[in-house]
Amino acid sequence: MIVFSRSLVAVSLGFALVGLSACTGQSSGHEDAESSSSATPGSGLAAFDPCTFFTPDELTSFGVSTQSEAFSPVSFRPGCAWDGDIMDITLNKDVKETVAGQDPQEFDRFTPKEIAGRSAAVAIVAGGEGTGGCNVFVDSGGGMVIYGLSGRMRDSVADPCAEVEKVAGRTASRLPE
Repeated sequence: MIVFSRSLVAVSLGFALVGLSACTGQSSGHEDAESSSSATPGSGLAAFDPCTFFTPDELTSFGVSTQSEAFSPVSFRPGCAWDGDIMDITLNKDVKETVAGQDPQEFDRFTPKEIAGRSAAVAIVAGGEGTGGCNVFVDSGGGMVIYGLSGRMRDSVADPCAEVEKVAGRTASRLPE
């Protein structure tokens, strides 16, 4: 049952991430002088390593291992995962997209917020409501960082969105500008 729940959340996250990738890369066909002279989108995240972002004390306080594993559901969102007894946490970066670029209609739940003075959103992927998982998108470095949480079982975390929002709230101030 544990493997089934984790697989379901991972599949749901994967489908959502693939769906989001289909929405990127659209252009209006013109650029104004300001946008063509500004820095490359996401360039502030170029050197950001999601796998070394959390401190060991933070990871322990979240109830997960201090050992990370590579977790990149799509190639343009590299990141890591940390396993715990009741939940897993993921952290990925996306240098191409921002919170504002997300289509709320592609999610079961999409709630814009401000976290650590940054544009953010708490989201549950399409088809993911009730599976024990939730994500928080936070603008960072011209792109965004995605915090994810998935319960080992559907009901192992009472409110996955509240829990992942706590993780983001405690750490997002350290993300690249």
